[in-house]
Amino acid sequence: MNFSSKLLENAVQEIAQLPGIGRRTALRLALYLLKQPKDQTLALSKSLNHLREFVMFCESCHNLSDQKLCEICSNLKRNKKILCVVEDIRDVMAIENTGQFQGTYHVLGGIISPMDGIGPKDLKIDSLVEKVKIGEVEEIIFALSATMEADTTNFYIYKLIQPYSVKTSTIARGIPVGDELEYTDEVTLGRSILARIPFESSMTKN
Repeated sequence: MNFSSKLLENAVQEIAQLPGIGRRTALRLALYLLKQPKDQTLALSKSLNHLREFVMFCESCHNLSDQKLCEICSNLKRNKKILCVVEDIRDVMAIENTGQFQGTYHVLGGIISPMDGIGPKDLKIDSLVEKVKIGEVEEIIFALSATMEADTTNFYIYKLIQPYSVKTSTIARGIPVGDELEYTDEVTLGRSILARIPFESSMTKN
């Protein structure tokens, strides 16, 4: 791909590093931005800079936030005693879109996957166990995707918190095995939250 402008080539190379975007798509996006009003392109650049500069992780749930505590954790109407354990921010958004959950979250930042070199110490598990230890939580809802790695992660956490008096449940398996949570439709996901079952029961059925 020959470029008449080095600046255009540099922009295409940077855009092409985004997931799912090849060089042809990157070129099309770069040319599109050039055709837009300068203010619009500058606004995009500014928002991306602010994203990198100011977005942080919530001190409580590890969700992305503009403040030390995210809007969910700082909301006095949310039930802090019910904690929904999810893999990442996209799962929080998926569950929130159902409108069926009024508790809070704990974002692990991934799942245990030895094949990918991800172990328990790479995840936000210690802070979750600490919340259980000090009695902040009455129920843990495991809401990870229906995969083998996610089930392993659920069981690992379950064994850690088993000595403490906390109820454990998991979302109902209306979600096909192997599917990612973020791609599940809102109705199915909402019903899975409402129809959650004791975690012990999910282990006997698998």
